[in-house]
Amino acid sequence: MDITSVNPATGRPIETYRELSDDRIAAAIARAHEAWLGWRATTFAERGALLRRAAQTLRERKRDLATLMATEMGKPVAQGVAEVEKCAWGCEHFAAAAEGYLAPDPIATDAARSYVVFEPLGVVLAVMPWNFPLWQVFRFAAPALMAGNAAVLKHASSVPGCALAIQGLLEASGFPRGLLATLMIGSSKVKAVIEHPLVRAVTLTGSTPAGASVAAQAGAAVKKTVLELGGSDPYIVLDDADLERAAAVCVAARTVNGGQSCIAAKRFIVVEPRVDAFAEWFSALMKRKRVGDPLDEATEIGPLARRDLRDALHRQVAASIARGAKAVLGAEIPPGPGAYYPPTVLTGVAPGMPAYDEETFGPVAAIISARDEDDAIRIANDTTFGLGAAVFTKDVARGERVARRVEAGAVFVNTQVASDPRLPFGGIKQSGYGRELGAYGIREFVNAKTILVA
Repeated sequence: MDITSVNPATGRPIETYRELSDDRIAAAIARAHEAWLGWRATTFAERGALLRRAAQTLRERKRDLATLMATEMGKPVAQGVAEVEKCAWGCEHFAAAAEGYLAPDPIATDAARSYVVFEPLGVVLAVMPWNFPLWQVFRFAAPALMAGNAAVLKHASSVPGCALAIQGLLEASGFPRGLLATLMIGSSKVKAVIEHPLVRAVTLTGSTPAGASVAAQAGAAVKKTVLELGGSDPYIVLDDADLERAAAVCVAARTVNGGQSCIAAKRFIVVEPRVDAFAEWFSALMKRKRVGDPLDEATEIGPLARRDLRDALHRQVAASIARGAKAVLGAEIPPGPGAYYPPTVLTGVAPGMPAYDEETFGPVAAIISARDEDDAIRIANDTTFGLGAAVFTKDVARGERVARRVEAGAVFVNTQVASDPRLPFGGIKQSGYGRELGAYGIREFVNAKTILVA
């Protein structure tokens, strides 16, 4: 089997890679394990020095890396540069904070001494998506490597160049060769990697079906998993919100990465009678978004990552309109090459429509009317997902009260949801389990070992 990357702006192939044989996969896992045996004995200071060097290398190569992302998955270069900067920030944060996050935890008991230490597990398989091809990997790798683990990376088949660039960048920064190894494989070979005796745990960011499959395979092998899956994030606009500001934040949150983000805003729940006014503000701002060549610095929305994803999104939009939603903007596939889709706004969205019930991965906004605050919370929680959410109100205390009632891994008040290296990140329900980032994230792939001295 060959793995071919395709430019989503043109539809033209970029490069083809040969899938690894079973023997070469096993050899890469063995090398990662051997690298880990030495790596786990290093100090936090030694690991941190290399991670800081990786941050420096990221910044030195940010233009080239942004161009690579634009070419392989359509991310506008300006957003790609920002993604590389975030990776560097994540590296620097964990280089500084890991030792504190993993410091021995004393616990008072009847013993002379009792405490918990946090020790690395070994080789962790990371199954990563295409939408943030650098950040998703570094979001896992920075804390995992600082905790003393090794990793094998099965990246999305549409971004093989990004996968190899990450491995090369870490090795160029001084990390032991093989400590993080790219496995150039398709999804059919993931099960065998999970079952390999030297692979100790698995993390996946991707769709809910993919997560369910990996969780079942890892469960059968009795291996720890962390899953960050889909989302249908609700943004609640209460009756006292500043509509102009709320609309601006909501548009930015819906169109980040062309709307191809698990935590991109997707459902906009507006308390009556402010729905029409919000829709006007929102649609006017969406209409201004510049769609175009991702290599153009002025482009705000590039193509979707693949044509099949664009076509699936359009089917969701068309089905929602057929069931009663109104398209006030967009909703038509543009002519010409590439996987482009216009900024789209649907009003009158209700249960039974894909725009209400499903995750829409692209620049499509669903505006939903709520009778009051309680109804808005009910609608926000009326989903199988539970990743992120936001609340807009001039009364911050009210916003915090509402945030406590929304079922999600993170709820932001008066701003858009975003991952932050200092804060735990993850979801509930069909959005997955476990956490990445922060103190909670770095402790996912360690052995919390109890030591007691009588």
